[in-house]
Amino acid sequence: MHIALVAGEPSGDMLGADLIAALRVLYPQARFSGIGGAGMMAQGLQTLVSMDRLAVMGLVEVLRHLPELLRIRRQLRQQLLADPPAVLIGIDAPDFNLGLERRLRAHGIPTVHYVSPSVWAWRPWRVRKIARAVDLMLTLFPFEAAFYQSHGISVRYVGHPLADAIPLHSDSAMARRALTLEWPAGTQIVALLPGSRVGEIGRLAPLFLATARWLHTQRPALRFLMPAATPQLYDLLLTQQATHVPTLPLTVVQGQSRTVMAAADVVLLASGTATLEAMLLKRPMVMAYRVAPVTAWIARRLVTISRFALPNLLAGRELVPEFMQEAATVEALGSALLHWLDDAKARAELTAEFAALHEQLRCDASRQAAAAIAEWLDRHRTAVLPTASR
Repeated sequence: MHIALVAGEPSGDMLGADLIAALRVLYPQARFSGIGGAGMMAQGLQTLVSMDRLAVMGLVEVLRHLPELLRIRRQLRQQLLADPPAVLIGIDAPDFNLGLERRLRAHGIPTVHYVSPSVWAWRPWRVRKIARAVDLMLTLFPFEAAFYQSHGISVRYVGHPLADAIPLHSDSAMARRALTLEWPAGTQIVALLPGSRVGEIGRLAPLFLATARWLHTQRPALRFLMPAATPQLYDLLLTQQATHVPTLPLTVVQGQSRTVMAAADVVLLASGTATLEAMLLKRPMVMAYRVAPVTAWIARRLVTISRFALPNLLAGRELVPEFMQEAATVEALGSALLHWLDDAKARAELTAEFAALHEQLRCDASRQAAAAIAEWLDRHRTAVLPTASR
């Protein structure tokens, strides 16, 4: 059996790697092709295009890269039509994957989309496009499944793989030992995570570093950690450090973002999956985000939600502070971080909220996703599988 998967960024690569491992249990002879990163390739994916070429974020930024993205999608479609898979699984990256899924579905190839686009948050009319593109939607969060059911789209809530991978209790002392930190026992640590893309880091790293400098003037004993997802980003962050805060007690770490967050007392981070990861690690956090001004102007007219951090979306209320665009100032971020450092009662209450959400998301997601795909294929195999795959 040939199974195609397409992931467009590191978080999708992690999901895809675990999904391939689970699918291989059900289909030991399967071969996997498509687009993925190091994790998916380690699980046996034959990658047809470098995933890095898809990792573009922001409306204006995507427009600049649109011709290349369309060319990649056209090339991939031709390759998959020439070698039809039993199923195409698009992992997140909806602006790229939904168009690919729609075209392949029109040729009789079953399509699954893993990770719901945020249609409940912005551009809700996209649900019509999803209905034309997707045979089965797999959602990571429980509130998403009801949305698709109300629109007549086949859906399965599978939970979140990170909730399965991260223990219910994390040990900060162990994480600090793993990072071989030489700071004294009891040192308070602030983790800085300005994103996993060059554009994000260009906008957020100077702000995060300025906030760290402000915090250090308030609390000279504080120490700072900042992980880099790739060697390229590691070099970029070292340059940012040397430019903005050359004397700050800051350690830039290659990779190990989860260990960095586990080692920290509080986390300053960009929006996205990192907010979920910090929640699962039970770490107090402050979220900040900035995009290009034109992107922000457009987004304000399309967004239908008032919260963006995943813990706040899951809880349906603000558990952690969020600062977007002009509101993301050094003083605002620094003061919010000091609140978590100083208020033990607030930290304990937040930890309890995070633990309850963790339990809710802990469903053995990769196995559930693989089982849902297998069940759908078994029910529809005769009717929909392309000739080359029967």
